Amino acid sequence: MNRKNFLSSLLPVAGILSASPENSHLVIKEPAAIIPPYLQKGDVIGITSPAGYITKEAIQPAIDKLIEWGYQVIIGRTIGKRDFTFGGTDDDRRQDMEELLANKNIGAILCARGGYGSVRIIDQLDFSRIAADPKWIVGFSDITVIHNHLNRNYGVASIHSKMCNSFPDDWAQASAIQKETIESIRRCLEGEAMQYSFSPNNNNKKGVATGTLIGGNLKTIESLAGSKSDLVTKNKILFVEDTGEYLYSIDRMFWNLERTGKLQHLRGLVVGGFRVKKDDPGEEFGKTLEEIVLEKVAGYRYPVAFDFPVGHQVNNFALKCGMSHQLRVTADDCTLKETR
Repeated sequence: MNRKNFLSSLLPVAGILSASPENSHLVIKEPAAIIPPYLQKGDVIGITSPAGYITKEAIQPAIDKLIEWGYQVIIGRTIGKRDFTFGGTDDDRRQDMEELLANKNIGAILCARGGYGSVRIIDQLDFSRIAADPKWIVGFSDITVIHNHLNRNYGVASIHSKMCNSFPDDWAQASAIQKETIESIRRCLEGEAMQYSFSPNNNNKKGVATGTLIGGNLKTIESLAGSKSDLVTKNKILFVEDTGEYLYSIDRMFWNLERTGKLQHLRGLVVGGFRVKKDDPGEEFGKTLEEIVLEKVAGYRYPVAFDFPVGHQVNNFALKCGMSHQLRVTADDCTLKETR
């Protein structure tokens, strides 16, 4: 065989290999990190619902608390709108988010609730001004779509936290942990360097790592694989949480992370709350959450911490996605802290 022709025939294969999941970090250029301005008293927060339906009455406790913190509030047009399970039609939700993004007086956009719907509008949303006029976008669960899209395409930091539907109706009757988690949103918005200590789990992998913090709802992250909102995890600290999934489904999602190369080049892994569905009788999966995770990261040397207080639970603390953090995991303590 002609050597020149043979080598030429291999070039398309080489191109395919360079774009495969385990090598994808070599060809993706990431945007520079952009941190929106922190808020001060008198600044404006917009509220919108890019996913599920919610009433103004349901978000009133959040409005009252934001005003108590010293902020002004603009209520988006999706609040109170309904299109079956959604907070208005796709076009309603897109327009509402774009109006808040374009409003130069707004410093942060608080999502009213999760549910489902952000992925239906993410590719139509106009983020063209987000780098020049960055704002804090706040939320979790389905809002993982927006966090990941901002991080991957624009490098804009955002806040993974509780939303309007988690604010207590009666602050005086709220538990201490409920109050602390809500207050953590204010602390993030006002620029406090966040630091959380949490109890060690015997299954943790010890170590210290520093990297940009990214992540969110695991099922949502899985659904974004291969899309324009997919995460680039090289040299990052990844945090994940989920709710209402069977163990076999969680195993499948972690295999997705492994097979798409997302676990290979991490600096650290943080596993938050996982509200697991009980196995059906006779269909027991046979592995715990910790065993599922440790099986996938067995070949990697970075620290892994379980039981971080984030997720679909009361102890769901605010985290700044897209910003540098240090993860420290020892036998006696675990710490995730923002570094600057």
